[in-house]
Amino acid sequence: MATATHYLEVNAPAAQCYQWWRPLTHLPQIMDDVRSVEPKSGSADVTHWVVDGPLGKQIEWDAKIIDEETDRKIAWKSLEESNNSVDTGGAVRFDNHGDTTGVEVSLHVETPAGALGDLGAKLFADPQKKIEKALQEFKQLMETNSGR
Repeated sequence: MATATHYLEVNAPAAQCYQWWRPLTHLPQIMDDVRSVEPKSGSADVTHWVVDGPLGKQIEWDAKIIDEETDRKIAWKSLEESNNSVDTGGAVRFDNHGDTTGVEVSLHVETPAGALGDLGAKLFADPQKKIEKALQEFKQLMETNSGR
C-alpha cells in the first residue's frame, strides 16, 4: 500500500478552500495523473474517477464521500461494488486560521497483484512527491483567486 500526507498553509479562508475541494471535480487541475472526476448518477457524494497510467492506459473507479464537515474536512473511499481494480481513498482537512487555512491532504492506494497491480504501482509511484506538488498547485490557485 502507498500512502502520502502533506500539510501547508494557504492564504485563503477555509470556506473558499473547502468549496473548491467539495465536488472533487477540480482535482484534475492540480493532479497531473487525474484525467477526470465526475459526479455519478446525479449524486454529489459519488464520483467516477479516471486516472492516466503508463503506456496510455487508464485506471477507473467509483468513490464515495464517507465523512464530511462543512469547511473542515472531506474524506472519500473507492467503492468495492463498482468492480474497482484499485482500493483507494483520501481526505482533506481545513484548519481555519482566519485569513489563512492549514490544508492537509492524505491519500492511500492499495493495488492488486499481477499486471494490473504493476500498472497501479507505476501510476502511484512516489505519491508523496505528487501530493506535495498538487497542494502547491492548489495554494497557487487559491492565492491568485483563480480557483473558482
